[in-house]
Amino acid sequence: MTAVGIDAIEIWTGNLKLDLPGTFAPEKGEDPEKYTKGLGLNASSFPDSYEDIVTMGANAAHRLMERKGLEPDDIGRIDVATESSFDNSKPVSTYVAGCLEQVYDGDFHHANKGERKFACIAGTQSLDDAYNWIRAGRHRGRSALVIATDTALYARGDAGEATQGAGAVAMLISEDPDLVELSTEQGYGSADETDFLKPNQQFPSVDGKRSVQVYLARMREALEDYESVAGDVHPDDLAYIPFHTPFPGMVRKAGLLGYRHITRETSLEDDLADEIGRQPREEAFDDEDAFRDALREYMDALKGTDQYREWYAETIEPTLSLSREVGNWYTGSVHLARVSALKTALEADRELTGETLLVGSYGSGAQAEIHAETVKSGWKDEIAALNIDEQLEDRYDMSWADYEEVHDVHNHEMDVDVEEFTTPEAEFVFDGWGRMGERKYRYVE
Repeated sequence: MTAVGIDAIEIWTGNLKLDLPGTFAPEKGEDPEKYTKGLGLNASSFPDSYEDIVTMGANAAHRLMERKGLEPDDIGRIDVATESSFDNSKPVSTYVAGCLEQVYDGDFHHANKGERKFACIAGTQSLDDAYNWIRAGRHRGRSALVIATDTALYARGDAGEATQGAGAVAMLISEDPDLVELSTEQGYGSADETDFLKPNQQFPSVDGKRSVQVYLARMREALEDYESVAGDVHPDDLAYIPFHTPFPGMVRKAGLLGYRHITRETSLEDDLADEIGRQPREEAFDDEDAFRDALREYMDALKGTDQYREWYAETIEPTLSLSREVGNWYTGSVHLARVSALKTALEADRELTGETLLVGSYGSGAQAEIHAETVKSGWKDEIAALNIDEQLEDRYDMSWADYEEVHDVHNHEMDVDVEEFTTPEAEFVFDGWGRMGERKYRYVE
């Protein structure tokens, strides 16, 4: 069976930066470590006044196509995943295609275009759609372009304000991929939840405590479902585990839960038994509350062990390096985590070809998906081609007053005109409004 997966990937971050310990924390009267150690964040990326989900997605896609030497005829479908869409009918993918057609001789009239919505998991669902399209033999030798693009903004003063972010990830899905091959096996955990939602509103309504609980519950269900078709997962079989990362602090909880699950009934649990005992088994308790209390005690003890800390440092921590500097990208976050892991491996000169990633995606509302990815032989060249370090370095560092202006610019209910903070170059930009209220775009050389 021919391998199908991610052949290439590109990232485009918003051109502005908000320093959380240096700018955000003093304004809020908070200890900077609340953000750097608690949330695990150093900075957030924001879109300049001429940027939005279309420009970021189109810029990431354009850079990917140019690097891979692609023309529009090589692309058979364009899927955009976002929870920041500004139109309830016309998909963002049509805007992206329109942008790209400004810089290519051909067009995308032949390409199937769509938009996926299921909170942050929509990017992975779009990957699944592209995978299935190719597997079904309906692609006619063409590849799919999957773009996850979001401006993850919260209302000013909201508890989630420090986790904001903006950026796009573009992925090329093809046969015989150079980066990673996707597994056929998947696992799901899904339930009707109201942990995070936007009922006809731009800024989310969030039950923060409930959201963490739902995230962990759906991840556990998805892992159990994945193991029911793929077999038991063992920590020694995994190079990295990229999770959806709304903020690194939440991934710490997911990592601990995952490690407890995949070490159960293994020699690793035996190794820990003398230090913290064996994991509580529900059947040993007459009362569910007593079992839950015992489980919490075990988890508290587990996270303090050297065995767990070493595993986390090797398997989870490398997936968080980029998210710490850009904040939450909603649909793009788990795909940014994958890049972070591979980038860390490249910088450490670690050989990953043939190694396994276990990818944990999540979307509020709520659904989690677990699947495996096998790293392919071209991964080093693909990751080395990224210029994300330069993008992060080149961001304009906003003052608090700058931040308030930019937030107002991207608030759909406000009509403000703010001068751009950066000068666009070789990128698509927002270019005003059309006769039917549509957003217009142009390419700046």
